[in-house]
Amino acid sequence: MKTFYITTPIYFPSGKWHLGSAYTTVLADCIARYKRLKGFKVFFLTGTDEHGSKIENNAKNAGVTPKQFVDKIVADLKNLWKVMDISNDKFIRTTEEYHQTAVQKIFTKLYEKGDIYKSTYEGRYCVPCESFWTETQAKDGKCPDCGRLVEKAKEESYFFKLSKYQDRLIKYFEDNPVFLLPKFRVNEMMNNFLKSELRDLAVSRTSFFWGIKVPFDNKHIVYVWLDALTNYITALGYGSDNQKLFDEFWPADVHLMAKEIVRFHSIIWPAILMALEIPLPKKVYGHGWLLMGGDKLSKSKSDAVKKDVVDPFVLCERYGSDAVRYVLAKCGPFLGDAPYTNETLISTINTDLANSLGNLHSRTIAMIKQYFKGVIPKQNVLNETDLNLINAAKELQKKYSEKMDELNVPAALDEILKVIFAANKYIDLTMPWILFKEKNMDKLSTVLYNLAAVLRVCISLLTPVLVKSGKTMLEQLGQEVIKNFDKLEFSGLKDGVPVLNGDIIFPRLNMEKEKKELEKIAAQSSKEQETKKENAVTLIDIEDFSKVKLKTAKVLNCEKVENSDKLLKLTLKIKNEERQVVSGIAKYYKEKELIDKTVVLVYNLKPAVLRGIESQGMILCAEDEEGNLSIVSPEKSIASGSTVR
Repeated sequence: MKTFYITTPIYFPSGKWHLGSAYTTVLADCIARYKRLKGFKVFFLTGTDEHGSKIENNAKNAGVTPKQFVDKIVADLKNLWKVMDISNDKFIRTTEEYHQTAVQKIFTKLYEKGDIYKSTYEGRYCVPCESFWTETQAKDGKCPDCGRLVEKAKEESYFFKLSKYQDRLIKYFEDNPVFLLPKFRVNEMMNNFLKSELRDLAVSRTSFFWGIKVPFDNKHIVYVWLDALTNYITALGYGSDNQKLFDEFWPADVHLMAKEIVRFHSIIWPAILMALEIPLPKKVYGHGWLLMGGDKLSKSKSDAVKKDVVDPFVLCERYGSDAVRYVLAKCGPFLGDAPYTNETLISTINTDLANSLGNLHSRTIAMIKQYFKGVIPKQNVLNETDLNLINAAKELQKKYSEKMDELNVPAALDEILKVIFAANKYIDLTMPWILFKEKNMDKLSTVLYNLAAVLRVCISLLTPVLVKSGKTMLEQLGQEVIKNFDKLEFSGLKDGVPVLNGDIIFPRLNMEKEKKELEKIAAQSSKEQETKKENAVTLIDIEDFSKVKLKTAKVLNCEKVENSDKLLKLTLKIKNEERQVVSGIAKYYKEKELIDKTVVLVYNLKPAVLRGIESQGMILCAEDEEGNLSIVSPEKSIASGSTVR
């Protein structure tokens, strides 16, 4: 049996999942389902990349261990894949023991071969992308991929001899023109990396601890990208006692990903495989970005979206997972970047699913019920109009398969839509209601048979995308779900079987009403995110807390700051020292109330000038949910200048 191995990049669990996270996996799932229906034995891999300094920092800020931090987010991702009907054969987590053991074996093998050596790394590092950059690449001190500021880094590191494979990589690109797709990505990689100085790659870190330890040097952690990239072979058992899956499915048929990580997959990963003497994947495909407001949709930027709903859980619940899958597959950024808006979502559902496919399906079933007592009639005499539609349906599978084999899912869906449009036009041309009125039942029988047969072909080809609704629509036509596309013949429609009643699968949406509802949902989500950020607790070490010096202080004098309704100027006594502090508590305290009161002062706060007055510290206040302030004072009388611990 022919095999097909498709992978998505393993996802970095740094926050809430969004449509950008789902796009690659939905696309890969459509391709995997198509290949299964073409008779391939498919292995579809997805998962999570759970190591690195960013995870360690996020976990620390959340007050949990890195494993606890990723466990919850990974559970959400697995749930999302279930909601969106993702049919992956395996979900790999880089925290799993078998993967970590295999990575250590790979690292050791490369070291013993002489392809890894120890030195010192000095340059720029992007923590969110976990990417190393030279000063030249990090223009204006920013990451070329995500645009965030990168930090300077200098630390002892092990290096992989990437430069050793530069010429070999160039030759591989030249000898294998379909290795990297779309083809314009080849020029990007050749001009930006391969035909300039290809530097050796730092493949270990010592500045954090959350990762796989270098087996022969425990103070070093394996660089997260070396760890992550190898998942494509460790998931198949490479480096274990059972490499049956590896022997069966490697090399991968396609690594599918967004364009910003093409460099890792088309240069670094092939060089590692060359060093390991393992065949390279057959294809690396880097699709464009899903854009919101002209910018890449990412976890960090999605929080700022005020208008467009990007939460796939919300959208699937509201419109159904099939509709969301279809919109992503049809309108996603397959070649270049593509914008996403609420309007794109609604208009695509209306135009393609409700008005075209849904309308053809419901009209055909309604006419079979009305004119033939709900039983699919036979095909009789054919004329040119009939043959034009039949030939279009017969040619469809070939055109569709060509596009799917090119991984161009949007173009494949376009081919289906052309036939659906033709079928709707066929109704206008043949006018079944006139045929019935004229009692031309032979011709009417042929027309409705042809419409049902076209629907069967189109819906069957849509089942890799419309997983649930495709099955339902075929059942309403009284037809079985196709399990092998090779048996999908136009003449395969069963006549004499009853059509079934059922709800409209894709009801037409009111554009303005839906836009308002989605904007309301987006605004609420944005408000919740802002509240969450405001309430977020950043944990500090005892060393950090020890830097803050708190002392008791007695208020000697208090007066209002001129031209201000909020500020009071307090003269404080701290043991034998006097200081003045400006505080925004005038709304809550009268001047006389504070004289002789003992307060708590942030003693070592850098002075600030407020309304022209130097404030030498800050007094502590408690604030309730309504914003009311209350000064923090010792429970019992205590000397001014006492240390607060």
